[in-house]
Amino acid sequence: MADLNQLQEMVEEALRIRLADWGKAEPARLYQPVVYALEGGGKRLRPLMVMLGYRLFGERCEEALPAALAIEVFHNFTLLHDDIMDKAELRRNRPTVHLRFSENGAILSGDVMAFLAYRLLLETRHERLPEIAELFTQTAVEICEGQQLDMDFEERREVTTPEYLEMIRLKTAVLLACALKTGALLGGASAPQAHLLYEAGISLGLAFQLRDDLLDTFGEEQTFGKKIGGDIAANKKTILVTEALRTARADQKKDLENLMTGFSISPENKFREVRALFEILGVRETTLGLIDKYHARALELLEALDTPQERKQPLIDLSHKLILRKN
Repeated sequence: MADLNQLQEMVEEALRIRLADWGKAEPARLYQPVVYALEGGGKRLRPLMVMLGYRLFGERCEEALPAALAIEVFHNFTLLHDDIMDKAELRRNRPTVHLRFSENGAILSGDVMAFLAYRLLLETRHERLPEIAELFTQTAVEICEGQQLDMDFEERREVTTPEYLEMIRLKTAVLLACALKTGALLGGASAPQAHLLYEAGISLGLAFQLRDDLLDTFGEEQTFGKKIGGDIAANKKTILVTEALRTARADQKKDLENLMTGFSISPENKFREVRALFEILGVRETTLGLIDKYHARALELLEALDTPQERKQPLIDLSHKLILRKN
């Protein structure tokens, strides 16, 4: 049975074949940004989750490749549009697609990526394809809902931690959960087992995003792959902000609100002062506690799966790497 490295190579090789085809497709200005977005690397976490979900129950891992690629292409489509909305400059240590090409070109290329993802999904030719397509579509809708909440939060002075956790459940966690459940369904899992894996994916996705929030403020730019402090610069209501607002004294809360809404301070000073306030309020430690909580819940659900431990272990090992990562 394929191990983690073999599954990663299967995904990369399958993706290389598609990129070679799309690199020759016309009109070139539509497909070049698609290739650029996908060849930039990344963790390939979501397609790997499809493969690991399949491996828990099935024997022929290559059967899951079209669905794995569908989820990876769809994920990169969401990143492309997110970067436009966030006016982000870097993605995986390279200029974002809208800066490398054009904003209009990036929007259209993102659109075609969404449909390429559905075309890939339809290649599955599996008896459970209607169920998988429904899951995929519901996930796509929820991601859009999460993105809208994220934008709504930017216009609000205060967002609570429960509201923030629900937003990242929709924007980030549901796609990880979808990937794991899709693989499980293709591998022959029962409905209860597939649901159990979905819930594990939700908890893992929450822990993953909270780790991302932490790295955006307390990570190192060289290893993180994008500019540190982007969330603070964009006044994002991350878990660090919601917890700071929840625990701050009135004067500290006012200072944080002034920093996040003021225009007279330089971006560098803003980042430094906000991060210093986070340190004083202990939100780094609070966030680490939440990460541990959701990670522990994911592991508990994985252990409850009715499948041999040797099949679960690669997914358990990967979850540990995700929580301890620096990028």
